[in-house]
Amino acid sequence: MSFDAHRLDLVIGIVGTGAMGRGIVQIAAQAGIATRLYDAKPGAALEARVAVGEMLAKLAAKGKLSEDQVARAMASMVVVDHLPGLSDCHLVVEAIVEKLDVKQALFRELESLVAPETILATNTSSLSVAAIAQACQRPERVAGWHFFNPVPLMKIVEVIGAQRTAPWVTEGLTELAKRVGHQAVSTADMPGFLVNHAGRAYGPEALRLVAEGVSDFATLDRILRDGAGFRQGPFELYDMTGLDVSQAVMESIYEQFYHEPRYRPTALGRARVQAGLFGRKNGQGFYRYEGGQKQEPPEPPVPTPAQLPPIWVMPGPDRELVAGMALAGGAPIDDGAQPGPQSLCLVTPLGHDTTTACQMLKLDGRRTVALDTLMGLDRRRTIMGTPITDPAYRNAAHAVLAAGGVPVSVIHDCPGFVIPRIVANIVNVACDIAQQRIAKPDDIDRAVMLGLGYPKGPLAWGDAIGPMRVLAILAALFSFYADPRFRPSPWLIRRARLGVSLLTPEG
Repeated sequence: MSFDAHRLDLVIGIVGTGAMGRGIVQIAAQAGIATRLYDAKPGAALEARVAVGEMLAKLAAKGKLSEDQVARAMASMVVVDHLPGLSDCHLVVEAIVEKLDVKQALFRELESLVAPETILATNTSSLSVAAIAQACQRPERVAGWHFFNPVPLMKIVEVIGAQRTAPWVTEGLTELAKRVGHQAVSTADMPGFLVNHAGRAYGPEALRLVAEGVSDFATLDRILRDGAGFRQGPFELYDMTGLDVSQAVMESIYEQFYHEPRYRPTALGRARVQAGLFGRKNGQGFYRYEGGQKQEPPEPPVPTPAQLPPIWVMPGPDRELVAGMALAGGAPIDDGAQPGPQSLCLVTPLGHDTTTACQMLKLDGRRTVALDTLMGLDRRRTIMGTPITDPAYRNAAHAVLAAGGVPVSVIHDCPGFVIPRIVANIVNVACDIAQQRIAKPDDIDRAVMLGLGYPKGPLAWGDAIGPMRVLAILAALFSFYADPRFRPSPWLIRRARLGVSLLTPEG
């Protein structure tokens, strides 16, 4: 059996015409594919067709579509009032409520209406495709076709083959994705599939940092935006998607993976949901919103110490660079093998907290401040002291490092700072997705960049940092917390030891 995604007489049906269903209808209609719209709610499918037409008209007004293209797209969309109106479809895609029993009942009914070779696809984001297919007499023709909102702008779709899905089904959906202008990535039927699974390290680890008292949410957002290059900080993102939605996803994936420590949510997220702090949709989340505008707290001012102490920088590859910055900031340099009795000790640990660095280098914790150098120092600098660092020394480090106009964020002592800790966990989760054969390495990076908007694919990011350095960060985190959350993936360990790229597939 086969599915010809490029046939001119192709007909597809969309069941459920909410935001996701409308998006799928739009890209299919723009591609010139005959599309049937059905919704169980009376009038909803017609309303969706009108809304899609308005979107197409806006694209025409911007010069992105011609009037003729809009007319053809509108003609291709047909509203049907009953499910039997989908009986001539070659593919039916459901985009209804995320309830397993409801989806199973729909697929059983569809199976009795359509031809034996018709593909039945689910746009589910959180349910098992195999569980949905189990309701069918022919589960081999059921697959996942998971788009992201807004569908016309998010040019990626996950093609999910369950254990009994036939290869011709996933091959056909992959080709059809190309026809409608999207990139398809193949993924196994596992909790979170690929993109939502890969996102388990960014926001959840940031929530842990807040819960641990390392810093406030606005500071962490600034560090991750400026220092690591993320388009949005994790707390801006939670406010946009709605923490109630994100927390439910975190808890669901944690449960579905049988309490895998890497995906463990924090109590803080649940507490904020219970308090009704959802984000933009109700005006109060991690930020307040007035007239739809985020109210961001101001950054703390740069201290102005009366006198700067000599600065001693720990030996290592960054010593010359950091000493040059201190000198440019107006501080005298202590270039001794050991720091003088009044010198500020500036350390640049990889993975360790400032306290551990003090212990390893036998430094005075009252005069020691750590600086994160992992991602460079041009856009934002992050420093942290020990629990006993004298505020005068911390303020001196802040003032010196901010003298060139680069903003400086001050956090409490923490293994891995913010960027190294979060990025190392992003890399590690991606490595474990590859290790479990959920998706191919290239597909993991492509999907994450398209679906999550990260500045780099996680495996390529691990290569850029250096797999051995990623391992060192995780080892320091594991040593400090004794938490299996930070145990490195076998995929990472082996490629680091062999000195090869994390994108290297199995032979």
